[in-house]
Amino acid sequence: MQRERVADDIYIFTSEMYAQVTAGVIITSEGAILIDTLVFPEETRGIKNFVEGRLNCPVRYVINTHYHADHTYGTCFFPHAVVVAHYKCFDLLDTRGREGLEQAKAGMPELSQIQVVLPHLVFDRQPMTLRLGNKNVQMWHTPGHSPDCIVCLVKEDRVLFASDTLMPVPYFVDGDYDDFVRSLQSLRNNNFEHVVQGHGEVILRGEIEEKIESDLHYLAAIRRHVEAARNKSDPEKYLEHIDIERCGKSRIPLNGSVQELHRANLRALYRQLATQKEPDFAS
Repeated sequence: MQRERVADDIYIFTSEMYAQVTAGVIITSEGAILIDTLVFPEETRGIKNFVEGRLNCPVRYVINTHYHADHTYGTCFFPHAVVVAHYKCFDLLDTRGREGLEQAKAGMPELSQIQVVLPHLVFDRQPMTLRLGNKNVQMWHTPGHSPDCIVCLVKEDRVLFASDTLMPVPYFVDGDYDDFVRSLQSLRNNNFEHVVQGHGEVILRGEIEEKIESDLHYLAAIRRHVEAARNKSDPEKYLEHIDIERCGKSRIPLNGSVQELHRANLRALYRQLATQKEPDFAS
């Protein structure tokens, strides 16, 4: 696990065991706020040892940015913390989350101690601000990657924890394409100092707007290709030849796994558009 300090009181932890997924901690005068946890107990315990052992700062809150396993499995190692999330995260953890964990445990003995922890404090449409000591963290709903996805802004430092709303390539197989576009548009021109992606490197101030526009360009590009595929005799074969670089993204990040995420996006968008009702021109 890699550790990086992005502000005086903010540390980022990046997994070396699973897809460069990130977690972060905000150190305050009254304890710590942990934003997401990592998949494998070994790495989450490393975060706990650093924050509560080395820094002597108890974790008071754990924010789950969405229900996916790579962001929530370590929550159970902070039994005295208040868990915060969007209300949809509660429902999804209680259903898909429990089912997925049982399946994962069957093939991965190292997850035997993991338990699903449901959020204690939830919010819905209106943004929520969590204050602890000298820090204020504002959270709001940014669906697209998943139905429950949120982002978290440390107001004093202008550091945005973007969760999987920002990652090396937009990924919406468990979410919705149109929601994703709207969520990305809402992040424009917000004067963030740094953005912590849900996976991969921290985005620095001068690169943030370019990153958001690049993601919107990618989403527009794959939509054009999927719409073109609908007019082909063999749509799947056509889409199979649309690689990620044709849509404006590099195939290198996340050790090349973005290419597979891209192909899954194409298939998911094709299914989403196929289920939309065709316009009735006769009416």
